[in-house]
Amino acid sequence: MNRNTPARLALLIAIVVVGLIYAAPNLFGDDAAVQVSLTDGDPVAESLADRAQSTLADADIAAKSVESKDGRILVRLEDGNAQLSAADALRRELGNDYVVALTQATRTPQTLLDVGAKPMSLGLDLRGGVHFLLEVDINAVQEEAVRDSLDEILLYLRGERLRYTGYGIESGGIRLDFRDAATTSRALAALQGREDYRDLVIETNPRNATQLTVVPTDEAAKELIDFAVKKNLTTLRTRVNQLGVSEPIVQRQGLDRILVQLPGVQDPAQVKGILETTATLEYRAVAEEQDAERADRTGVAPIGTELYYRRDSGAPILLKRKRIAGGNDIVNARATIDTETGSPAVAVTLSGKASRDMFEFTEKNVGKLMAVLYQETVYVTEYDGEGKPVRKAVKKQDVINAATIRGIFGKNFQTTGLTSKEAQKLATLLRAGALAAPVAIIEERTIGPSLGQDNIDKGRLATIIGFLLVVVFMVIYYRVFGIFANLALFMNVVLIMAVLSMLQATLTLPGIAGILLTVGMAVDANVLIFQRIREELAAGAKVQEAISGGYDKAFWTIADANLTTLIAAVVLFMFGTGPVKGFAVTLSIGIVTSMFTAIIGTRILVNAFYGKGRRLASLPI
Repeated sequence: MNRNTPARLALLIAIVVVGLIYAAPNLFGDDAAVQVSLTDGDPVAESLADRAQSTLADADIAAKSVESKDGRILVRLEDGNAQLSAADALRRELGNDYVVALTQATRTPQTLLDVGAKPMSLGLDLRGGVHFLLEVDINAVQEEAVRDSLDEILLYLRGERLRYTGYGIESGGIRLDFRDAATTSRALAALQGREDYRDLVIETNPRNATQLTVVPTDEAAKELIDFAVKKNLTTLRTRVNQLGVSEPIVQRQGLDRILVQLPGVQDPAQVKGILETTATLEYRAVAEEQDAERADRTGVAPIGTELYYRRDSGAPILLKRKRIAGGNDIVNARATIDTETGSPAVAVTLSGKASRDMFEFTEKNVGKLMAVLYQETVYVTEYDGEGKPVRKAVKKQDVINAATIRGIFGKNFQTTGLTSKEAQKLATLLRAGALAAPVAIIEERTIGPSLGQDNIDKGRLATIIGFLLVVVFMVIYYRVFGIFANLALFMNVVLIMAVLSMLQATLTLPGIAGILLTVGMAVDANVLIFQRIREELAAGAKVQEAISGGYDKAFWTIADANLTTLIAAVVLFMFGTGPVKGFAVTLSIGIVTSMFTAIIGTRILVNAFYGKGRRLASLPI
């Protein structure tokens, strides 16, 4: 009775050793650092480290170290002020070909890093940084979806001799205007009777009997939004990675929102435009046979074409609606200088299918015009009649270049007609991929590093005070058994830190609250066990029987209590957001580790000191 088996001892030792190893990196802290990488994602040359070192020396900035790591240059500095000065100096020296980002570099020894032991990630409230909540423009998603159906619907109406007087794309759908209500009714019946349009809701505008509206069905719209949000998630992650931000968080929230948190970044303007901008290029054939001036006067473009304006002259130009390539067809892009004209340009590389389409088009259309359409959606703040701010999407579209095709090309070519700043920005966006739908920043917060450090200090102080109060109470009330409980409690905190580090889960201020709550819950399990042992002794049981009975009989009570709390924590994690998830993560981990330390850990200690069949008259409990 009450003997420790070799397997149980080996398990405890192994878990304690692993826990100490993986929790240790959190003791070393971080250095303020600057990270330098190439804008195209390629590894930097190792010689860049010497260039960075000399740049900082010329600016009279002392660096703790400059090293080449994982294809990037990492500069460690003494403090945050030196970090900002170093970043400014490197940006001036290296120019637009490199991304210079603020970050934090761990001081953990390489021996620990080699076995995968890393410090836990810290959230914005502890580390400082910027927080953005983006909202996907649902109307734009639906408009893009129905745009492909517009030409087909117009051609079908003409084939059925149903004359329309106008059309347009607005409010997430198509608007069709007719001469009278009778024609509108016939058109409605004809369109609703087609199987091809089963994913569209076609109905009469209740405010205008001579107008039809065409929008996607609820099911189709939900699928479109889901696809757009998932595609935007991938694109935004790529854009953030190109900025060189360490440990970014880009995740979906709800139906049409995306959360972006960038720890360590203190300048929102550095990333705001990159996140929100939807700039992209499209390559289209010019409808030379059509009269652009007439379309400009009437406001109606011929079927299969769209009316745009040249950036340089403002002259109208008609482009074929079907694009040759653009958007996600562009797999690589970089800002460069056109060797013939000396003007800024973007060197574009197309995907396999798009390159074949471009080759076939240029082969058949040598001597004809091909236009480059630059599209960008920006958001501006306007004010309604009550003076309340309203964010509005403004779509900018202009033809930056319309040139005669002089030869055949496919995969690689250059696009001119941009300013130097536009070329650099556009190249970054094109490499990351086009957003499937415009996004608007609806919430923005910046947390300074000093406030983050203040939160860490207060959280650490609260945990230490709570821990010490529990330690003192347990020693006074349960004497030697209280010491056992305190050792298990300390190990529980170590294991929580180790698990957070191994999972690279993000620790937030609510997460610290979860750890502090777990400290009390872990001791609560030992309180139940020790009280049960006291009851067994008071009932006349022998010491060894009381120890065994106390642990065995209290186990299911403890298990039930922890299981119900764990269920609540899992529900919080599944349905909560932001701080709630941080609290749920540490609480869940703490419940599991406390079950081990409070029950198995203290049992092994009690068995070692008072078990093994010893005949004892009393227990110090």
